[in-house]
Amino acid sequence: MEWDHSEPAVLDARSSRSNGVSSNPLSGEVGEAPVRPEAPVPKSRPDEGRVTELSPRPEDRHAEPIRPDDSRRGFLRRHPLASFAGLLLAIVVVAGGYLYWNYASHFETTDDSFIAARQFAIAPEVSGYLTAVPVTDNQDVPAGGVIARIDDRQYRIALEQAEAQVAAAQASIETSSAQIAEQQAQVAENSAQIEQAQASLTFDQQQTVRYGTLARQGAGTVQEAQQYTSQLHQQQAALKSAQAALVAAVRQLAALKAQHDSAEANLKQAIAQRDQAKLNLSYTTVTAAQPGHIVQLSAAVGEYVQPATDISMFVPDDIWVTANFKETQLDHMRPGQPATIHIDAYPERTFKGHVASVQSGSGTAFSLLPAENATGNWVKIVQRVPVKIIIDNPPPDVALGPGMSVEATVRVNPNPSLYARLRQWL
Repeated sequence: MEWDHSEPAVLDARSSRSNGVSSNPLSGEVGEAPVRPEAPVPKSRPDEGRVTELSPRPEDRHAEPIRPDDSRRGFLRRHPLASFAGLLLAIVVVAGGYLYWNYASHFETTDDSFIAARQFAIAPEVSGYLTAVPVTDNQDVPAGGVIARIDDRQYRIALEQAEAQVAAAQASIETSSAQIAEQQAQVAENSAQIEQAQASLTFDQQQTVRYGTLARQGAGTVQEAQQYTSQLHQQQAALKSAQAALVAAVRQLAALKAQHDSAEANLKQAIAQRDQAKLNLSYTTVTAAQPGHIVQLSAAVGEYVQPATDISMFVPDDIWVTANFKETQLDHMRPGQPATIHIDAYPERTFKGHVASVQSGSGTAFSLLPAENATGNWVKIVQRVPVKIIIDNPPPDVALGPGMSVEATVRVNPNPSLYARLRQWL
């Protein structure tokens, strides 16, 4: 039988055993080993590239095993700079991640936000043809600026008529005042006549008594007694007439005072009509109540407009940001905290602001169809709560209007972060 020359290690081991010598790698001793018969090894064919795995020999089991740290220590020894750079990079990444986490924990951010304003429609109070429209679309208008003019000729005529009615009412009051003064004089005259009649009646009563006594005693004539008796009756009638005239004069005075009160009421009505006419005349000039911008202008010269007919939309300069934060982000959010605003229309610019208020309730609570959690089909979701953010000193060179998308960030922790302290220290 032929031996396979491709396995020298096996042959050497076998030859050593065939010579009767064995070696112990641990003790280093060399001695004779018992000779054991060896089985013949079949010759491998040259075309086979297989490696025959030998079972460990009993004498190799006590050899020292190869430790895995040897290869690692070998890599550290072979590449010290790369190992140090990797360790340094890991430290930098961990430190940077902690700085970012510490810095980001001071802020709350949402992209569910937009610019809001109390925009409204502009409509005239009176009807008429437009004679001038001195503004155009997207124009900035100051407070009191003219937006449109309406033909005011008929309103000027109405004002003149109202002023004439006021003058007539004032003249009526003056006439009634003169009549009242005259009637008061008449009342005084009637009162004097009553006093005069009363005095004459008293004298006639005394004369009648005196001459009646003389006639009964025979010292006087009966004719004289009858004459004074007749005068007494005349004075009594004159007194009653004066008293009746006084009553009539007093009643007439009351009637004149009533007419005077009516004239004063007519004057007030005429003044109110005059003021309304002035107001209608002022309505022919449509002005801006506050500074803002003209949007969606539809008015044109020569157009006939009616009251409450929209001729334009108006966006005031007073705008703010409505940021819909999650309710889980409101724990430390308070009014007055600084905010950073990024508007999608101007990505290269950063705007500053502050929190004005937090709405008392979620957005869905004030919607047209608010959520009803008592129906049984309830799923708990995180609600959004509108937060009003005022823009500090908005720049005049950009166009900001309602509905523009915004990303708002609020600093909820006023204490400086570790990153900010490091920047100050450095």
